[in-house]
Amino acid sequence: MTKSALFVFYGLLKRGAVGAPEHIDLEAGGEFLGPAFLRGDLFDVGGYPGIVEGEGLVTGVLYRLDDLALLTALDEFEDVVPDDPAGSLYRRILRDVLNEAGEPVGQRAWVYWFNQPVHSFPRLKTGNWPLGAGSP
Repeated sequence: MTKSALFVFYGLLKRGAVGAPEHIDLEAGGEFLGPAFLRGDLFDVGGYPGIVEGEGLVTGVLYRLDDLALLTALDEFEDVVPDDPAGSLYRRILRDVLNEAGEPVGQRAWVYWFNQPVHSFPRLKTGNWPLGAGSP
């Protein structure tokens, strides 16, 4: 990664989300840049959302991480295990950032992609995780 990194947050890492990690100061570590969208399907995987491959449009927020020291804390919060990708709850992957119409905007951003089966979880057809829906 370079001196900063773009992310799309679609769940508990969005500003004001219930269940957001209190020990990670996203306001001090970067900047929320505005709405962003991803191609995929969103599921409620038990008090937090998970995005997987799909044809839906998922609503998120574009965030620029300036303090790369926070990356380890973000990965830990999302249960990313670098030495065990198959055992990780999420994987951090690069995806195309889309606009509201689902068209690429010419940017790629890191996304925490759900890495477990979703067949037993409800799909959120709106593609939007409400700010108050998380588990505190």
